[in-house]
Amino acid sequence: MESDKTPQVRAMDIFYHYAGGIRRHLWLFSLVILGALGIQAADLISPLYLRNLFDLLAVPDRTSTDFRQLIGLVIAIALASLGGWFARRVQVFSIMHFESGVMADLYRSSFDYLIGHSYHFFTSRFSGTLTRKVSKFAGSFESIMDSIMLQFFPTAVFALGAIIVLFLRNHTLGIALGIWVAGFVAFQIFVARLRQPLRVARAEADSRMVGTLSDAISNQNTIALFSGAAHENKIFGSVVNAWRKATMRSWNADEYIWSAQGLLMVGINIGLLYGAVVFWERGLVTIGDFVLIQSYLLGLFSLLTGMNYNIRRFYDAYADAVEMVGVLKTAHDVRDRRGAKPLVVAERGIILRDVTFSFYDDHPVLDHFNLTVKGGEKLALVGPSGAGKSTVTKLLLRLYDVSGGAILIDGQDVRMVTQDSLRDAIAFVPQEPILFHRTIMENIRYGRRGAKDAEVFEAARQAHCHEFIASLPDSYGTLVGERGIKLSGGERQRVAVARAILKNAPILVLDEATSSLDSESEALIQDALQTLMRGKTVIVIAHRLSTIMKMDRIVVIEGGAIVAEGTHRDLLKQGGLYQKLWSIQAGGFLDGGERGGKS
Repeated sequence: MESDKTPQVRAMDIFYHYAGGIRRHLWLFSLVILGALGIQAADLISPLYLRNLFDLLAVPDRTSTDFRQLIGLVIAIALASLGGWFARRVQVFSIMHFESGVMADLYRSSFDYLIGHSYHFFTSRFSGTLTRKVSKFAGSFESIMDSIMLQFFPTAVFALGAIIVLFLRNHTLGIALGIWVAGFVAFQIFVARLRQPLRVARAEADSRMVGTLSDAISNQNTIALFSGAAHENKIFGSVVNAWRKATMRSWNADEYIWSAQGLLMVGINIGLLYGAVVFWERGLVTIGDFVLIQSYLLGLFSLLTGMNYNIRRFYDAYADAVEMVGVLKTAHDVRDRRGAKPLVVAERGIILRDVTFSFYDDHPVLDHFNLTVKGGEKLALVGPSGAGKSTVTKLLLRLYDVSGGAILIDGQDVRMVTQDSLRDAIAFVPQEPILFHRTIMENIRYGRRGAKDAEVFEAARQAHCHEFIASLPDSYGTLVGERGIKLSGGERQRVAVARAILKNAPILVLDEATSSLDSESEALIQDALQTLMRGKTVIVIAHRLSTIMKMDRIVVIEGGAIVAEGTHRDLLKQGGLYQKLWSIQAGGFLDGGERGGKS
């Protein structure tokens, strides 16, 4: 069985998944970097020309030569600004194409891996939460890349450039700015690590809130029927309160950090201005140097002002990515073996040999279970709830893998063949078929996606659903709603049967396909199933024993073991559990009605 525990995720795990997408769009990534370098180069060069401009303006006796120099400096500033504008356009257009391309790759790869998880994986998790994790993972790349390429990298380039220029003008001022920048970055990293658990807690609280909301919405009918609105409001309210507390702790930490950053910025501004005044008085700096210092500080502060927000955005995105990468690091419990070959079905025989399986280690559902189904045989599995009937079919379809023993189809272990070829060989009709929120045509054609329209229509006729489909305003183009909710239970079941007829697989599994239907729908589906079962090996699970009286063999299961088998008449003669179940269904309700009438 697959563990429900999410593996530990490291930063390298996240960037490993990002790296694949980045490599596929490397030339765009290179343009993003070049654009960022161009922008910062322009922002560093312009103040140098501006410094010379103000120094020239400060000269008491100006000449025509000075004027021409001033015009030249204005032109230089204009060219630098235009160069920065062009570099920004290159960066913005490149990063849009780059991020959208990588995000599309992440969506596809996440979906591909997620959908490959086992049946148990999905039954143990909220579908809404998984959906949100996929979406947040792709979105996290955008946020992280924006933070790095539009904030962290430009800030680092500009800060390094400003330090070098100031150092060349005045060693003391340059060293002072360098020490301050190093301290500021160290402070940011320190507080960011302290704050990370708060961000993770907030992301987890957000996922719990979405999962609870999704669970309630998908069970709205149950909530209404059991007057559970107040109860669900209480549950959701407690989850929202937990989210609010986690969010407030995260936001408060941000504000404390920003307050400290503001003080650091005030300190360096005053410190550099004081130092510049001292050096000006000694004739070591010029008026233009004041302009240069202020230009660099204003540019640096502008970048650093967004630092706190972007660090918060970065770590929020990181926390979002952690959730999905945890799913991507969770190994597929049921997967194709290396060198697995397609299943080849000829005789259609099925053997369960000494099969052992348990959902929990201390509670085996099947223990050394043996069953042989001959090719073309129509076999029914009956027994009380929890006996292990549905487990047999789930193991046959490899929704789970056996803990011990083997399941063979025509002598081939189902674990040694590809999952797609195995499930292509089996048509499965469940008790409650789930349909896509697509057209009826698309839902039936899912049985054989290359089928022609005429083949779909014929399958629908054989399943006795063509009539009700044709009566709908959009006929086969009718959208059935989420999980097929717009159709009745009988209509959904007939669509599922039509899908199985179209598939025309050599092995057919029916899991209580008529147990929840009205008599008219059951009669139509029973007739359709007779058509569906022709020439196939059939395994039927049924609580309603009247539906399996004509099966070739009936196997009675209790407590994960076979307790009796034979035809309907044979089993009635043998007595035991089957006769008891038959008596309850054939006469128990009538007796109950008579007793009720006499009371």
